[in-house]
Amino acid sequence: MSKKRNDKSIDKAVALGYDPSVDSAPKVIARGKGDIARRIINIARENQVPLYKDPELIDALLHIDLNDEVPEKLYRVIAEILTFVYNLDKEAWGVKNWIQNK
Repeated sequence: MSKKRNDKSIDKAVALGYDPSVDSAPKVIARGKGDIARRIINIARENQVPLYKDPELIDALLHIDLNDEVPEKLYRVIAEILTFVYNLDKEAWGVKNWIQNK
């Protein structure tokens, strides 16, 4: 007899995409649980996409259909994540630029 896994133990992932020249808000471009979530996370890592953990936000985003924009009520937290990613990218670019100029 196998044990049923608790929903909290299942890996979950959501990927957002945002092109300000086309989109009015970030969109859910991938989402899933279990194996699909692990695949999303692996693809992000392979492409050096920053990961941001927030279980409550993931649960909210999992209910959004693929290619749909995130709802307005989540704009503030998404903006915080985009700022986090922007700062990581800026820091990485600064280090790379510093190394190239040495």
